[in-house]
Amino acid sequence: MADLFAPDTMSPPEAAEGAPLADRLRPRALDEVVGQDHLTGAEGAIGRMVAAGRLSSIILWGPPGTGKTTIARLLADAVGMRFEPISAVFSGVADLKKVFAAAKDHARTGARTLLFVDEIHRFNRAQQDGFLPFVENGTVTLVGATTENPSFELNAALLSRAQVLILRRLDAAALELLIDRAEALTGRPVPLDKDAREALVASADGDGRFLLNQVETLYAIDIPTPLDPAGLSALLHRRVAVYDKDREGHYNLISALHKALRGSDPQASLYYLARMLTAGEQPLYVLRRLVRFASEDIGLADPQALVQCLAAKDSYDFLGSPEGELAIVQACLYCATAPKSNAAYAAMKSAWKSARDTGSLMPPPNILNAPTKLMKDVGYGKGYHYDHDAEDGFSGDDYWPQEMTRQTFYAPTGRGFEARIAERLAHWDRLRAERQA
Repeated sequence: MADLFAPDTMSPPEAAEGAPLADRLRPRALDEVVGQDHLTGAEGAIGRMVAAGRLSSIILWGPPGTGKTTIARLLADAVGMRFEPISAVFSGVADLKKVFAAAKDHARTGARTLLFVDEIHRFNRAQQDGFLPFVENGTVTLVGATTENPSFELNAALLSRAQVLILRRLDAAALELLIDRAEALTGRPVPLDKDAREALVASADGDGRFLLNQVETLYAIDIPTPLDPAGLSALLHRRVAVYDKDREGHYNLISALHKALRGSDPQASLYYLARMLTAGEQPLYVLRRLVRFASEDIGLADPQALVQCLAAKDSYDFLGSPEGELAIVQACLYCATAPKSNAAYAAMKSAWKSARDTGSLMPPPNILNAPTKLMKDVGYGKGYHYDHDAEDGFSGDDYWPQEMTRQTFYAPTGRGFEARIAERLAHWDRLRAERQA
């Protein structure tokens, strides 16, 4: 453990040529940190502390790859403090006692100690209490790093002695700057076209370290011409294995059943159902496919289709074969003759794509619960309107992340029950436009 807790009183040495790209690009001064200007800038909390030449204990709360460890190290350099790093994953009470004893010894010579605790939320409550007297008497200035909500993971007593600073996920501009720095350091352009470069930035989901690791992978491979998004995806992500073809007849028949149901042909649907069940297909497999069909191809055009399929499954479980197979036939015929809509399925695919593309954007603060004082202080829940208190039970609030415009994923058809849903959504859209005007 000695090396892990060895004090570091000055900036780390330049990373070796063979070091990971993320290490070689690690900032050497606070003004080189990207994406956290709200903290490190002249008017930010960290910027003001550095200008004053004295730090208070802080908790750095933010997603992975946003610069928590780097900021802690640079803070120590900026105010001339010893940097003493530990990890809550690898250390315990005995290790902390050694750190505190060393900090006391150095304090006698006038040296102040910045104790950086990575993953501080992994310490239990008793271990967290162990910091209190040493933070209280100034033996150490604590800088903790966590990806978890401090309100839930850290003791109230510790939080009362430390200021919580929130790091933001890196935005596209900050991630682009990291790529620019990598290209400047290596003297090589990243072998991607414009669209692939944007896809690479989006795939990082605000994590600078992940982005630089991906860039390093691209540099390590001989890529003669710039990749497009499809080429990038094929290179950096594994393809999902396809099904074996040992039972081609099985898949041919289930495909035929599904398409006959979608085409509203109850006669052909029943024929392929009979082909499967008389051939010895597992009835529960067929039921699973019918349940899927009810959601994918009928959806809210007839919400009872899903109920019918689940009831058929319960009936088959209760009766068994052959009596229970009649319930499967009933579900099959219901699905074949129901109005069709894939609007819910299309909405799911659009929403999933949007979620992947936009990453971990925060919901607007007004719709976030604020069970703790800290969360109230940073604006959680402020300005929320309770819909039941609004006229028509509809407030018309904006529930989307501030970085996004309103999206439309679900577009109901005019068939079956969805015709009524479409009328209801149009009514709410009119009210929303009026109340947000």
